[in-house]
Amino acid sequence: MRAGASRRGISRTGTILAPVVFGILALLLWQLIVVGFGIKPYVLPSPLSIADRFGQSIGTVWTGTRVTGLNALIGLVFGGVVGIVGAILAALVRVLDQLSAAVVTALSVVPIVALAPVLYTMFGAGAETARQLVAALAVFIPVYFNTLRGLRQVRPVLQDLMRAYAASPWQRTRTVTVPGALPYIFTGLRVASSLAVISALIAEYFGGPVDGLASSITSAAAYSNYTLAYAFVLGAILLGLVFYLVTLALEKLATRHSPAPS
Repeated sequence: MRAGASRRGISRTGTILAPVVFGILALLLWQLIVVGFGIKPYVLPSPLSIADRFGQSIGTVWTGTRVTGLNALIGLVFGGVVGIVGAILAALVRVLDQLSAAVVTALSVVPIVALAPVLYTMFGAGAETARQLVAALAVFIPVYFNTLRGLRQVRPVLQDLMRAYAASPWQRTRTVTVPGALPYIFTGLRVASSLAVISALIAEYFGGPVDGLASSITSAAAYSNYTLAYAFVLGAILLGLVFYLVTLALEKLATRHSPAPS
């Protein structure tokens, strides 16, 4: 048992260290290329100059990150809840599943570049609602499909056992189907966590209040302050990583005793 635990520990360490080492090497190569070839900052700033500007502008970056992060968080929660509830209802009611399939498929191909301006017209250019709805739509699709797949993967023997105990469809869903689908649900949420940030950022490019990260990137680039623009990009990357890691931690906590999806 100790040997197995040791091997698992080494495997987890390797899983964490591998991307970290790769990222450090990529940054070193980037720095060497910029310095070695004398690339101008307006073409490609070096990682060190970006990090230095990020530190100098941490307050401004934090302000934009807070706005974009809040919109992404609202979209993630709202889209995730609607996706999970919708998938549960579709799994319980076959007719609802058949009726909603075409609608969900159509929503999955709606382009954000076309949707964002329409939502700004509906809710007003001074409101954050459009960005939150864009993020929610991007979250809803992977959460819905992954949850529905997980609900359909429950072993028939467990369903038969619950029927033998005269359990109602809701009782079977609550005690067997949803717990068994947790790995799939969190897989959808993990994918959606990054999509929420990306969608909220993209929506900022098409109007609305000038207070998010994407708006700051556009403003800095318009004034040829490319190092500052990359500092805001770094803020967006860190925001996406935070969303992903928090969702991953929640997944590990909630699925400790659940089987991994096959």
